[in-house]
Amino acid sequence: MTCVLCNEAGGQLVWQGANLRLIRADEAGFPAFYRIVWNAHVAEFSDLAAAQRQHCMDAVALAEQVLRRQLQPGKINLAALGNVVPHLHWHIIARYDWDSHFPAPVWAAAQRPRNAEREAAVAAQLPAVDAALQQAFAGFDEKQELLAPINK
Repeated sequence: MTCVLCNEAGGQLVWQGANLRLIRADEAGFPAFYRIVWNAHVAEFSDLAAAQRQHCMDAVALAEQVLRRQLQPGKINLAALGNVVPHLHWHIIARYDWDSHFPAPVWAAAQRPRNAEREAAVAAQLPAVDAALQQAFAGFDEKQELLAPINK
């Protein structure tokens, strides 16, 4: 299969469960850029059964809560585009009013030059953030039973 998210973790693996994983992506200018990736290859959120969709969104919300608590960003951006990589994944991105693209999306044109000092300050916090995420996700899979994905 040629799907990059089927063949690779997709970034630095923070936590892996039976159905999904949490990774920290290497996105220049956005040190606190995380993704929830569904492990099995499905392209669309609606390919999942209702219980799986709830499990996935619970994971997104949990990651968002930890990032908010640990980093106090100005905003958390959530996105599930899948245009470039048609494999179900959610972007969870801590945003700050000083980042190069704020208030525009991270995929838009930069609004100002990058602030390397502030980016480095956020990056320095990431080991503690990852540890908090791992703790928050401990036992996450046992919280509900999941159904098999819908086959197309």
